[in-house]
Amino acid sequence: MSVVMSMKWAGVTPEQYDAVRDLVHWEDKLPDGAVLHVAWFEDGALRVTDVWNTEADFGRFTEERLMPGVQKVGLTGEPEVTLAPLHRRMIADGVSGAAS
Repeated sequence: MSVVMSMKWAGVTPEQYDAVRDLVHWEDKLPDGAVLHVAWFEDGALRVTDVWNTEADFGRFTEERLMPGVQKVGLTGEPEVTLAPLHRRMIADGVSGAAS
């Protein structure tokens, strides 16, 4: 069952996020089971919403790829993460999966 992952990580900067992204390569080496990733910064925190095919896919990506990158960059603190079953998704006509 597809899941929605929501994360808030206080104190993470855009530069740190970009450094982890560059190490982990989740945009050009798409993780198994990844469907959607959206990230933004608000009130001094990184905010992320992902959709994954399964919770296990998210867990595997986190353990094998994301956390090693986080450790190399030296991020501190712990993110607040919630996972919930996806009820429905809508993708507008003409939208494709390009990074911006």
